[in-house]
Amino acid sequence: AHICRDVNYGWIIRYMHANGASMFFICLYMHVGRGMYYGSYTFLETWNIGVILLLAVMATAFMGYVLPWGQMSFWGATVITNLLSAIPYIGMSLVEWIWGGFSVDKATLTRFFAFHFILPFIIAALAMVHLLFLHETGSNNPTGISSDTDKIPFHPYYTIKDILGALLLILALMLLVLFTPDLLGDPDNYTPANPLNTPPHIKPEWYFLF
Repeated sequence: AHICRDVNYGWIIRYMHANGASMFFICLYMHVGRGMYYGSYTFLETWNIGVILLLAVMATAFMGYVLPWGQMSFWGATVITNLLSAIPYIGMSLVEWIWGGFSVDKATLTRFFAFHFILPFIIAALAMVHLLFLHETGSNNPTGISSDTDKIPFHPYYTIKDILGALLLILALMLLVLFTPDLLGDPDNYTPANPLNTPPHIKPEWYFLF
């Protein structure tokens, strides 16, 4: 509320951050789809690090979704964390340890905020490891033939291509933020969290519905 109401242009920063997660996952799923199509999973080390990266990004996004502390935030956190209680013997103790109490409360919010801040640095380090393994094996060649001949330099050809792609993504993000900022959100999340009132439909963000 403080960012949206008191900080100059805070509303646009908040909406760029919230909708930026969706843009990030669009790129991520395109990357995973490309990897599956070209059989990149045969490079086990690179692929496994990529899977860990995906899980870390999903964890970061989930914790970020809890932070607004609306109805969907609260009940989403309650439902997802309670899934861990299915683990035999240690399940309930693990859930209470994550909660910092006996239910999702302010202690949980504080922990999720800390992890939401720390995890991106871990993700950046994992991305570097991912690239190191990729450079060890080499990227997949879609044509499946030797590409020792007819090579072109990375710059300026691919730098221009990457910059153009980035600009198109930023344009799409800004159109989303400026015209329909709540398109990918849930209206229930504008209602403050209330443990006594369960929403009729608790559903996750679209990028968790894979």
